[in-house]
Amino acid sequence: MKTKTVISRTLIAIIGIGVIGAVALNFYKGPTSPLSTESVEPSTALIERGAYLAQLGDCTSCHTSNSEEPFAGGLAFELPIGTLYSPNITPDKTEGIGDYTLSDFDNAVRFGIRKDGKSLYPAMPFPDYAVLKEEDIKALYAYFLYGVKPLNIAEKANGITWPLSMRWPLTAWRLLYSQTPKAFDDGQYSDPEIARGAYLVQGLGHCGSCHTPRGLAINEKSYSESDNSYLSGGSAPIDGWIPINLRGDNHTGLGHYSVEELTELLATGRSKHHAVFGSMEEVINNSLQYGSEEDIRAMAKYLKSLTPVEIDNPAFVYDESTHEKLVSGDDSARGASHYIDSCAACHRTTGLGYDGVFPALAGNPSLQNANPISAINIIAQGSISHGTTHAPTVFEMPDMATDRLSDEQIADLATFIRTSWGNKGTPVSVSDVEKVLK
Repeated sequence: MKTKTVISRTLIAIIGIGVIGAVALNFYKGPTSPLSTESVEPSTALIERGAYLAQLGDCTSCHTSNSEEPFAGGLAFELPIGTLYSPNITPDKTEGIGDYTLSDFDNAVRFGIRKDGKSLYPAMPFPDYAVLKEEDIKALYAYFLYGVKPLNIAEKANGITWPLSMRWPLTAWRLLYSQTPKAFDDGQYSDPEIARGAYLVQGLGHCGSCHTPRGLAINEKSYSESDNSYLSGGSAPIDGWIPINLRGDNHTGLGHYSVEELTELLATGRSKHHAVFGSMEEVINNSLQYGSEEDIRAMAKYLKSLTPVEIDNPAFVYDESTHEKLVSGDDSARGASHYIDSCAACHRTTGLGYDGVFPALAGNPSLQNANPISAINIIAQGSISHGTTHAPTVFEMPDMATDRLSDEQIADLATFIRTSWGNKGTPVSVSDVEKVLK
C-alpha cells in the first residue's frame, strides 16, 4: 500500500508540475524586442533598402501563393503534425500586419513571437533571422508597412488538430532550440567580404534552415560554421530534394568549385559546369538573382571558407574509363544502355555536359549524397532551368517516368550516374525508386 501511495503521489506531482509548466509557458514569452513601439513614416531610401533585403530573405517564396497577390500568404506547408498555411504579411490592418509596431514586427522576425504573444511555428526561420541587425529590421519594417500593397485576404485556417495545435509547446521549443536574438558581430571575421557573406548566409539567406541537418526536435543542429554540422547538408527531403552539403568537401560539397563559379551559380542558377534544380531553383528565381554582385560574391566567398566535414577529404578525380567504354560500344554496366538512350545527347558520354547549358554529372555533389532521392526525382520528374536576369535562356529536361522508363530502369540509370566518371555515390534499388515515386 505504501508503494502504491508513493507512486500515486509522484504521478500527481509530475502532472501538477506539467500543468504549472504549461500555464507558465502559455504566458511567458522570454526575451522580446528592444525596439520602439512607435511607428514613424520612413524615407523612400529606407523602403527601397527594405525591398532589397526582403528579396535576399526570399520572403516571396513562403508568403506568396498567388503571384497576383504578393505577400498575401496562403501557401501550404505539409508538416508531420498537419498543414500549416503562411500568413498574410501585407499592411492590411484587418487581415495583415498593418497594425504592427516596429517592436511587434521585430518580435515576429527575430524572436518568433506573434503580436498576440503566442509563439510562431519554426516554419518561419526566426532562429536564423535572430542575427539580423536592428537597422535591417527597421528597413524591412519600412518596406512591408509602407512599400507593399495592402491586401484584404483572410488567413487560411491551419490544418493542425488539437492538442498539436496548442502554442505553448512552441514556446518551450523556441526557448530551447532557437538562437537568442543578437545582432551579428562582423568583427569575428578578419575579411570584411567574408563577414558580409556570413551575415547574409546565416541570417537573411537562412541557408541553414535547409542545408543543416535537424535534431530529434526538428531543430537545426547548429547555427555557426565552427560546428561541422552547420551547412553539411539536409537530413531529410524538402519537396522531394535533399539539400546538398555547402561545406568544403570535394565529393558531396563545394570543395571543387571556385569562388567565381559559385558566384555565377548563385546569381544565375547555372555555371560553366553545374545548374541548380528542385527547391533551389525557386530560391534563385525569387531571391538571389536580384542580389548585388558584391553580396552574391560575398556569400560565395564565405561558403568557400568553410572547412570540409570529412577530415579525409580526397579530391574528385575524373575517371576516363566510363567514357571510353561507352564510345567503344560497351554498355554492359548497370544502367549504361539507358544512359546512352536517354541522357548522353545532352550530358555526353564524358558526363561533362555542355558548358553553361547542360550540367556536368561527373563530380556533381547532388549525385554523391548518401540519399539518392534527388537523383531519382530529377530522372523521374525532369527539371526546368528558368531564365533569370543574368541568364535568360530556358532549358528543360524531360521527365522519364511517364512513358519512358520503368521503376527498375530508373534505379539502374540512377545507379549509373551516381557511380560513373569517378562519382562516389551508392547503387539505387527498385524499392528506393518506389518509395520516392509514391
